[in-house]
Amino acid sequence: MQQTLQLLHEIVWGPWTMLLFLGTGLFFTVKSGGFQIRKLPYWWKKTMGSLGNGSVSSFQTSCTALAATIGTGNIVGVATALTAGGPGAVFWLWISALIGMATAYAETSLGQKYRYRRTDGAWQCGPMVSMERGLGCRSMGLIYALFAVLASLGMGSMVQANAVSETLCYEAGMKQEIAAVLVTALTAAVVWGGIRRISRMTSWFVPLSAGIYFFFSVWVLAVCRRSIPVVLGQILKEAWTPGAAGGGIAGFLFSRSVRFGLARGVFSNEAGLGTLAALHGAAEETTPEEQGMWAMFEVFVDTIVICTLTALVILCVERECALMAGAEAVWRIAAGLDGAALTSFCFTKILGRCGGILVSASMAAFAFATIVGWYYIGRQMFSYLAEYLCPGVNTEYLYIILYLLAVWLGCICRLELVWLMSDLVNGLMAYPNLLSLWLLADHVQFPKIKAKK
Repeated sequence: MQQTLQLLHEIVWGPWTMLLFLGTGLFFTVKSGGFQIRKLPYWWKKTMGSLGNGSVSSFQTSCTALAATIGTGNIVGVATALTAGGPGAVFWLWISALIGMATAYAETSLGQKYRYRRTDGAWQCGPMVSMERGLGCRSMGLIYALFAVLASLGMGSMVQANAVSETLCYEAGMKQEIAAVLVTALTAAVVWGGIRRISRMTSWFVPLSAGIYFFFSVWVLAVCRRSIPVVLGQILKEAWTPGAAGGGIAGFLFSRSVRFGLARGVFSNEAGLGTLAALHGAAEETTPEEQGMWAMFEVFVDTIVICTLTALVILCVERECALMAGAEAVWRIAAGLDGAALTSFCFTKILGRCGGILVSASMAAFAFATIVGWYYIGRQMFSYLAEYLCPGVNTEYLYIILYLLAVWLGCICRLELVWLMSDLVNGLMAYPNLLSLWLLADHVQFPKIKAKK
């Protein structure tokens, strides 16, 4: 079973998949004239700069989307990328985010353009709606929705719940069974209230948890400030180093820095998977262009800000450790550590025991936010499937029960196969979504900005 899944995983997440993600992002970057980069002041003003104008609905929707994307990938994924790909992976993480911002805009604006209200008055939005109403291909939408439901029960709930449970057991000494009941109960308390309660919770919880992580990361970097210029130079230098297996273009494209930097970027911000489109469906009194810009903002915060902070903390602290040990300031002074252990080591080195607690608490907070955000994604997809399979039947409570069961199982089970299957399903979601973006490219409209006289 595991060998078969591993083979399928290698096929689905082969180099061609990364090229498809990059190609799609580059296409929309060129189509927009580099809108996400050239017009940063404009879209920043239209998103964060508009909050003073009463744009609460869009902000709450964006927080819900950030809740789903800011997860364990921002801590574990970045550390894994550095361990496997070296400092150069950070540069390609940035590239994946900058290009992915254009993809996020395209899929979110299309979702807004084709969304519709269900019989219960709620919005139905996401790639499956674009596939049905834009392409006239409902079967593709149903396939996408099925993969997304499976992803919500795996990567969205079980994997994240396991991270929260392990943190509670390790840091608080809580028994696994008690942790499972607590996490499941907290999840139920939030998701049972629907999108309104989810939006209210994420609108304060996500900024607070991300803000705390940002503050302590900047604190560590301030202590290690002499290493920042050297580390930035190291990132840029090693980003262009070909893989050891071969030189030239082939060696470069398949170098570990490129592969792991791009892959971790996609894993973290989810641009290209279509999930951002589903999360923005609940926004009221908005436009496809406005929600597309909020989606770009989310990718920017998730990867360019949070992931970069994690990477710089790890690289700067490791250099400081090397200098204190009298060794050359080279990468991997903390060899043998990976994932959360590596990140925790670096924060603890500067902040003491408080650093380890911070990393654990941040992982738990980010993971719980992801559980809540992914519930809304899965609920959208499940209702879409239900409309086709059993029209007229209210399946809301059935999905809530399935989701809470997945959360509980995630807290008490070993998840090697779940990780593998979840990653596989994520890849399977990407193919129909990216294909629909190419086919509906002419329907993606970027804001037309009038030049000032």
